[in-house]
Amino acid sequence: MGLFDKLNLAGNPTTVDWEMTPEYTFGTFESWGGKDQERVRSGTERIYYFFIDAWVDTPKLCLMERGVRHARVVAEILAPQDMVQRCVDNQGKVALFERTHAIDEELKQWLMENVIESDDDSKVIPLEEEDRSDILGATGLPGSDEPVTTDLQTVALPDSSVEVVEEEVDELIKQYNFTDHERNSDGRFGNYLVDNGDGLTVTDKVTGLMWQRSGLDIMSNRMMRKAIEKLNNEGFAGHCDWRMPTLPEAMSLMQQEMNAKDLYLHPAFSSDQPFILVDATRRPGGQWFVDFKHGRAYWSSGTIPGGFGRLCRKEK
Repeated sequence: MGLFDKLNLAGNPTTVDWEMTPEYTFGTFESWGGKDQERVRSGTERIYYFFIDAWVDTPKLCLMERGVRHARVVAEILAPQDMVQRCVDNQGKVALFERTHAIDEELKQWLMENVIESDDDSKVIPLEEEDRSDILGATGLPGSDEPVTTDLQTVALPDSSVEVVEEEVDELIKQYNFTDHERNSDGRFGNYLVDNGDGLTVTDKVTGLMWQRSGLDIMSNRMMRKAIEKLNNEGFAGHCDWRMPTLPEAMSLMQQEMNAKDLYLHPAFSSDQPFILVDATRRPGGQWFVDFKHGRAYWSSGTIPGGFGRLCRKEK
């Protein structure tokens, strides 16, 4: 039995893309329009590549299934641990939030001999697909009409687009005591989220902001604004004043602990938007994002085509 047969993937184009690496995936799949777009012919196409997950205590070799706006780890591969560790060690010094690595030539040769060209599939451990059916289920929050059960101090957060440098972001995060696991790991901003009963939104009574529980898919900043205009014209959730959040507004949702979907975010929100664009640019260049996967604010080049969105509006 072959690798793809064991994983029940025979219906897809079942070849390994040996040139694909984690660092190339954004331009290829998430922005779908970058320099590698010729490698992806449709939104339903799936490409498979091996990588090392070094976020865990013991790094492991995995097989990734990737497509436009789609990512799923389908299997762990039981490669020799010393070989996997050697590949990680040879990465040299990497950034704090870079713990997903491309394989090296030694691992590629081992995979060819022991997995790809072998009838022995005992080294392939299939992983169950994550159940995402409850993303927008019950919130577990009090209803918007229920009495507030704690002393509530409202906070007016900046709500205008700004251009900021890193030092100003550091100060802002500490000023409001936001959780940022890189800059202010002990921070904790006290929300009081309530369920609006429409299945679409929740409101934070501390900031007075109503939030989408879900959000907008990967798109450019320009396309994001066109999508917002469309939602406002349609009157999403009965309102027509939705907008991108500012950096502090988005940071106000960051939580100290991870939820069951591995995001620093209340589980009332969908996990389909692990990082979101915010209405803030970086001086001298770049775009600010809030990353709920790694629990931080960060900036990226303004040439990166896009990100997810989660919109908000101020309650009157």
